[in-house]
Amino acid sequence: MNELLNNCRLCPRNCHANRNANKKGFCSMTNKVMVARATPHYWEEPIISGEKGSGTVFFSGCNLKCVYCQNYQISTNNFGKEITITRLSEIFLELQEKKVNNINLVTPTHFVPQIIEALKIAKKNGLNIPIIYNSSGYESVNTIKLLDGYIDIYLPDFKYYDNKYALKYSKCPNYLENVTASLQEMIKQVGTPKFNKEGMLIKGVIVRHMLLPGLLNDSKKIIHYLVDNYNDDIFISIMNQYTPTNNLKDYPEINRLISSDEYDELIDYAMDLGLKNGFMQEGETQKTSFIPEFDNTGV
Repeated sequence: MNELLNNCRLCPRNCHANRNANKKGFCSMTNKVMVARATPHYWEEPIISGEKGSGTVFFSGCNLKCVYCQNYQISTNNFGKEITITRLSEIFLELQEKKVNNINLVTPTHFVPQIIEALKIAKKNGLNIPIIYNSSGYESVNTIKLLDGYIDIYLPDFKYYDNKYALKYSKCPNYLENVTASLQEMIKQVGTPKFNKEGMLIKGVIVRHMLLPGLLNDSKKIIHYLVDNYNDDIFISIMNQYTPTNNLKDYPEINRLISSDEYDELIDYAMDLGLKNGFMQEGETQKTSFIPEFDNTGV
């Protein structure tokens, strides 16, 4: 499996970096797994977190470069601790021992081969809770196919409909083509949502979309696409938690919070379309206190 890193094409950037030879791709990672935090998390969608929490594992590095990224400490500055595949498998089991509802792999794309190996080891040693693949949505269909049988819940972002915004704010070409194709494969693998007796999701897809300042019309196109194509088959989580960072001096148009009027208009639009399975955010979510503290806890 790790030979895939000899000529890395795990994500649509197709860097061809030989990460096994200590070369770094766009994600800024070699073949060494780096993790910045592994703890129960209680602020995901209710059907994921519940009362016991979701066992989040935050990987360092990223195949996007979002100018507004709230996790830039690990995605851009690459903070984290280098660990072995065996240690990663142990982290999965340690989180399970804490009675979390699931293992939540956050920004995992560039470490897919190592994650698969770690899951094989962990499952042999008793790992039996659902595995979540929590990503930016900028995925290669071939990489998602590698995960068939290992992932129970897919949790992709759907950030942009117009590729000009993807290029401007995430340095990302051809975002729409890749997010729609990979989403189709995700749904094909895990099917429609399934729940356990406690009401926790154990199989299915939740697509997240975070409203960005000034991009309400683009957001409406995303919601329309999702409802039109997958309304019965997925959950759609519409988020208002956008929080400007200190890195936006060159992007003044998005250097502000989302207004309640903007968010309400998007929610009303989704409801008018007939959205069936959805989540919205209420209360004060636009705070940096919702950003995890990356300090190698649990690693």
